[in-house]
Amino acid sequence: MRIASLLAAALLTLGGGAVSAQALLVHNARGLTLDEQGRVVRFDAMRVGADGRVLAIGRLAALQAQAGDARRVDAGGRVLMPGLIDAHGHLLALGEARRSLQLRDTADLPAALAAVRAYAAARPQAAWLTGGGWNQAVWKLGRFPTAAELDTAEAGRPVYLSRVDGHAGWANSRALQLAGITRDTPDPAGGRIERDAQGEPTGVLVDGATALVERLVPANDPAELGANLDAAEAELLSLGITTMHDAGTSAAADRLLRERAGAGRLRLRVYGMAQGSDEAFMARLRAEGPLADAGDGHYALRAVKLFADGALGSRGAALLAPYSDAPSSRGLLFQPDAALQAQMLAAARAGFQVNVHAIGDAANRQALAGFEALARELGPGSTALRHRIEHAQVIALSDLPRFARDGVIASVQPTHATSDMNMAEARVGPLRIRGAYAWQRLRQSGARLACGSDFPVEEPNPWAGLYAAVTRQDAQGHPPGGWHGAQALSRVQALDCFTRAAAWAGHAERDLGLLTPGHRADFLLVDRDPLLSPPAALLQTRVLQTWVGGRLVFSQQP
Repeated sequence: MRIASLLAAALLTLGGGAVSAQALLVHNARGLTLDEQGRVVRFDAMRVGADGRVLAIGRLAALQAQAGDARRVDAGGRVLMPGLIDAHGHLLALGEARRSLQLRDTADLPAALAAVRAYAAARPQAAWLTGGGWNQAVWKLGRFPTAAELDTAEAGRPVYLSRVDGHAGWANSRALQLAGITRDTPDPAGGRIERDAQGEPTGVLVDGATALVERLVPANDPAELGANLDAAEAELLSLGITTMHDAGTSAAADRLLRERAGAGRLRLRVYGMAQGSDEAFMARLRAEGPLADAGDGHYALRAVKLFADGALGSRGAALLAPYSDAPSSRGLLFQPDAALQAQMLAAARAGFQVNVHAIGDAANRQALAGFEALARELGPGSTALRHRIEHAQVIALSDLPRFARDGVIASVQPTHATSDMNMAEARVGPLRIRGAYAWQRLRQSGARLACGSDFPVEEPNPWAGLYAAVTRQDAQGHPPGGWHGAQALSRVQALDCFTRAAAWAGHAERDLGLLTPGHRADFLLVDRDPLLSPPAALLQTRVLQTWVGGRLVFSQQP
C-alpha cells in the first residue's frame, strides 16, 4: 500500500525519530533557485549552517574552503532545487481521503456503485459509509446521481459521499431519512437541496445544504486525526512539497498541529487558514491573535478562510448572469455583502490575513468589494496583511485590475483549469471564459499569484501542477496548444508561483521559497530539471530526496 510504504520510507530516513540539523556542504549538484527578483540562479554546491539555513550557493571550489567539518552530501549530479509550496490544500482531508472510499477514478456511475458496494461489504460493522471524489461530469451523466441509485449499492446504512470539489454531497435514502430531509425541508441559506419535478429530494445536497447530513456523520477521534496527518505528511514530502497552506484549519487540527510542532514532530511546514465558519474557534483566535511561528517555522496560524460561494462543477459558484447551460440559475452567494464584510473586518482587526474562497464572477466581485471596505476602514494596515482570494476562478474582465489595485493575491490552482476544461466553457459561455483561469491577464494587470492544487479535490502532485501551468493540457497533451493557451505561464513564472510567490503569500518570503543565503534549507534532489525538461516530462519527475531545514525527511532510490 502506497501510504504504508511512504510512512516506512520516512521512518527509515529519520531513524525512527527527529534528526538534528547539522552543517552541510551539498556538492556535485545541478543546482537551481530563483533569487529575490525572480531570476534563475544556477550553482553546483550549497553550504547549510547548523541552524538549517543556507549560508552560500556557488561553485564547490569557492565554498569548500569555508565548509570546515560540515557533513559532505554528494548530490550525485542530480538537480537540487527549492522545496515546493502548495498555497492551497486541505491537509487532514488528504489523509482522510487516502483512508476512505474514493471514487475519483471511477469511469461511470455503474463503476462507482460497484465500488460503494464492495466498500460496504468489506465494512459490515461501520455505522456510516463515507468517502468522496465523484464527478458526474467525468461520468458524462448529464445530471447528478440520485439517492435511489445509491440505495442499490447500500440501503440499510447511511451513505454520504462528497463530490470531488467538496461543495456537494450524495446521500442515500437512509442518510436523508436520518437528516429529516423531505419535500418540505427548505433550502438553507447558501445551499440547495436538489429536487425532482415533484419537489422530492433527489439525494444531492449543494454547498450550505451539505451540513444537514454532515452534522450527523461521526467526527474523527484524535487517533484518526493523527493517522490522517501522518498519511498526508508522508505523501506530500514524497512529492517534494515542503510547505503547504491549509485552507480551512479546524480547531481540532489546530490543536494537533500545535502539539506536533511544539514537540518537534512536524516535518512538513504548515501555514494555517483558520476555519472562519467556526464561531467559537474564531472568538478564541480573535482574543489570542495570530500564531506567527511554532516549532521553528513548522506551523503558523495567521490567516482566516471565509467563503463567498460554491463550486462551478455543481453550479454553486455565484455568477453575475445566469449559467449558460442552466439559464434558471446564477449559483449561490453564501451570505449578503454586509455579513461577509463583517466577518472579514473582525478577522482583519485581530491581525489575520483574510482569504476568501471565490469562484464565480459575482463572488469575486463581492470579495473584492469586501477588501476595499477593509482598506477604507483599516487603512494601509489592511493591505499589509496580504489578503487573498482563493481560486479567483471566473472574474469579470473589468474586475481584473482590482486585484493589483487592492493588493489582493490571486491564489490559483493550475490543475483546476485542466480538470474543469471539460465543462467550464459550457457553464459560463465563450465571453465570460476570457476572464476564467486567466493567469496571464491577472499577471499583466499587476496582480500577484500564488499556486497550489486544492488537494484532495485535485491530486497533490506539484509536478502535475507545473505541467498544467505551462501547457494547460491534460496528461495526454490535449488540446493542442493548450486550453486557452495564451493564459499559460512560462516555466520560470510557474516555478515562481510554487516557490517564491507562494512564500510571499504566506508572509514567509524571508525564510522560504528560495535557496539564497539566509533562507531555510528546504530543498529537493530530483531526477530532471523543471526549467529544461520537455513539458510532458514534468509528469514523470521523481523526487529522490526531500530536506526540510537541513534535515533529510524523505529518501528513495533512483
